[in-house]
Amino acid sequence: MEFLLNWFKRNFSNPQVVFLALILLAAFAFLMFFGNMLAPVLAGVVIAYLLEGVVRFLERHNLPRLFGVVMVLLLFVLFVVLILFGLLPLLSRQIVQFLQQVPAMFGAAQQVLLQLPQKYPDFISADQLRDIIVAVSGDLTRLGQEIVSMSLSSVVGLITFVIYVVLLPILVFFFLKDKDAILGWFSAFFPRDYQLTERVWGEVHQQISNYIRGKFWEILIVGVACFVVFSLLGMQYPLLLGVLIGLSVLIPYVGAAIVTLPVMMVAWFQWGWSPEFFYVMVAYLIIQALDGYVLVPLLFSEVVNLHPVAIIFAVLFFGGLWGVWGVFFAIPLATLVQAVLRAWPRRREAPRRRRRRRRSLEAGGER
Repeated sequence: MEFLLNWFKRNFSNPQVVFLALILLAAFAFLMFFGNMLAPVLAGVVIAYLLEGVVRFLERHNLPRLFGVVMVLLLFVLFVVLILFGLLPLLSRQIVQFLQQVPAMFGAAQQVLLQLPQKYPDFISADQLRDIIVAVSGDLTRLGQEIVSMSLSSVVGLITFVIYVVLLPILVFFFLKDKDAILGWFSAFFPRDYQLTERVWGEVHQQISNYIRGKFWEILIVGVACFVVFSLLGMQYPLLLGVLIGLSVLIPYVGAAIVTLPVMMVAWFQWGWSPEFFYVMVAYLIIQALDGYVLVPLLFSEVVNLHPVAIIFAVLFFGGLWGVWGVFFAIPLATLVQAVLRAWPRRREAPRRRRRRRRSLEAGGER
């Protein structure tokens, strides 16, 4: 008990630490209880972060901020309209065609699986294979029921979509136009001495803005590259697979592994074990390698490096809390935790330990 009291006094005797802890707890509670209700506002903040870099670029070229905001917002609305009326009809058509082909794909895979007990009787039996097929059939049936239930609730989804279409441009406009005024209004409620919170916020603000813009370009580049390659190779559903692969980069490591399955299924069902199948898989793996080893370092060079275990833990934890939003913001939230831990006051080393460490460093330098 005394150990806990000493730790509490050592860490929370500083008013700045207490204020930072209160801010984090209040933000967490706010998102937990009001996140779904204020989803358009959160989406507007994300889009404003995405467009802020372009607005600042226009400002650096001596254009008024209001003019830059209006121009950037109009271009963004035009981009959204092109997606809604140009991309979505083609995408929905390919989704319907793919769903119609799923039973045939499952039947072909079932025929291949039924041959396994004859070829490898020591590894799998006919009863085990039958149980697997029944389980997969049940999962596909439940998936079909969920799709039907989603279609029945399309009216509610349409109303929500209309609200987003009307509110989002307005929110984004005012977030961009009055950014300084909004931040100044929030800072007016802060105490005068909040350097610790300001340092953490400055670092996290830079990381989140870089991450959102970089992730947008990564999704666009990877998705377009896969669409072009699959179309050139004559693969079915290139647009659908390109969109899936592009969106998979939202979940580091895990997304690439998950989206590989539909790519393999479509390629195998179309060509079987032929050279075309291996051409597609090699091209897909090359794109994934270029994304991981070339594109990500270029786009996220200013983002704090996180250990892969920390990234996967953040995706699982925040995704479990806030769903898609939690997955999207897993890395920025992990960066927030890292910034808080780095700025958090630590116990000072004893003078004797510091002197011993200094002597060892000097001895190492002399050698």
